[in-house]
Amino acid sequence: MATSGRSTLLSSTSTGHNSTLENPNQEEDDGQNLWSTILSEVSTHSRSKLPSGKNVLVMGEVGSGKTTLVAKLQGVEEYMKGRGLEYLYFSVHDDDIDDQTRCNAWVLDGDLYHKGLQGVAVPVDALGDSLLLITVDMSRPWNALDSLQKWAAVAREHIDKLRVAPETLRELEHRLVKQFQEYTEPGSEEGTPQRRSDEEESVILPLGDNTLTHNLGIPMLVVCTKCDAISTLEKEHDYRDEHLDFIQSYIRRFCLQYGASLLYTSVKEMKNLDVLYKYVVHRLYGFPFHCPAQVVERDAVFIPSGWDNEKKIAILHENFQTLKVDDNFEEVIVKPPVRKFVHEKEIQAEDDQVFLVKLQSLLAKQPPASAGRPGDPTSRAPSGSPRTSNRSAAANVANAMPQSAGQTSEGVLANFFNSLLTKKAVAPGTPGGGNNTPGTVRKSGSKLGLSDVQAELDRISSRETDSDNANHSETTADGQDT
Repeated sequence: MATSGRSTLLSSTSTGHNSTLENPNQEEDDGQNLWSTILSEVSTHSRSKLPSGKNVLVMGEVGSGKTTLVAKLQGVEEYMKGRGLEYLYFSVHDDDIDDQTRCNAWVLDGDLYHKGLQGVAVPVDALGDSLLLITVDMSRPWNALDSLQKWAAVAREHIDKLRVAPETLRELEHRLVKQFQEYTEPGSEEGTPQRRSDEEESVILPLGDNTLTHNLGIPMLVVCTKCDAISTLEKEHDYRDEHLDFIQSYIRRFCLQYGASLLYTSVKEMKNLDVLYKYVVHRLYGFPFHCPAQVVERDAVFIPSGWDNEKKIAILHENFQTLKVDDNFEEVIVKPPVRKFVHEKEIQAEDDQVFLVKLQSLLAKQPPASAGRPGDPTSRAPSGSPRTSNRSAAANVANAMPQSAGQTSEGVLANFFNSLLTKKAVAPGTPGGGNNTPGTVRKSGSKLGLSDVQAELDRISSRETDSDNANHSETTADGQDT
């Protein structure tokens, strides 16, 4: 009994010891399970990193705001516009997995000469990771429809030249149709899609008329830029609400044919730029998007792909008063006449040396004027004339210069004032003063009368006439000698 009791005690003691040894093993197993769970989550997050190599190809007319739009998405205020094919990017950040990547943005020049550069932006292997963005300048709405058709044709031509495998192209087209059909309005109850039941899970509802008739296989986004100019169109070009609805209806019908989205933006007023960024990221990276369609504000319209149809577009036609649905776009939205501004020609000052050289050449071309000879007695004043020396010198200077009607009168006035100065220079009471001054000079302190001035003018005129006659006779004699 003692032996059996002892063995029982030993067995119970050993059992207790074994249970004590098993508990640390369970704790170690729990710790290993915890670490394996953490590692599996890390590996899962590492595999769910944001993909790289997504592309946005931006097309549009020259001056439609392509580069400015992408620069705002990038967060750059100062940028330099290039030519050909510009490369920009904007950052994409996922807060859930704390990952960041870059989305490539390629801006194609508005000149069709550079359309061949699309192959650099969207090669064959990147077609499924690309989005086409076409800009429309709303400050020039008369070019909207032609611009959309032109750039859509350019994209269609590029995709055809890529020679994508038929299976791949059909898959891309099917994906676009599926996305259009499965569009869900944000905020709807439980996100109910257009599919009715689980039995129709694999069935895609038929598209409406004029819907996705031109399937490019890549998502398309039509962005109307410069929508702040709508108020200017109303003031300067007499646009009314029905004109704006008419433009919107044509653009929406175009978007419906290509399965494209429509967004009105304004960089100047920073309108709808956040919606543009979120929607592009949603279409390329699958981020959740919660912005509903917006058709109330005329300068902030947003219509996502899959929301629109012919019936919703017909609502715009109810506001037409003078316009009709079938009116031609070019006949209603007419380009206004160009106003020609006459700019005054800017006059630039000529260089001094150039001006003097021209003046010298003009003077050299003029014929030499006849000048009186200093030693010729015919050019002298009459013997009884006062101030013989001063008057003869002035006559020689006058004859040496080419005279005209204006210069002759100026010479008469100059001689008149010179005579007055000469009279004032002679002091009163001078003994020789009476011999050198004419008889018209009054006594000292007396004023010069009108009769004296008239006599002086007559004397100057008679002297100038004699001088001209003498010059004429001299010229005639020289001609006869020749």
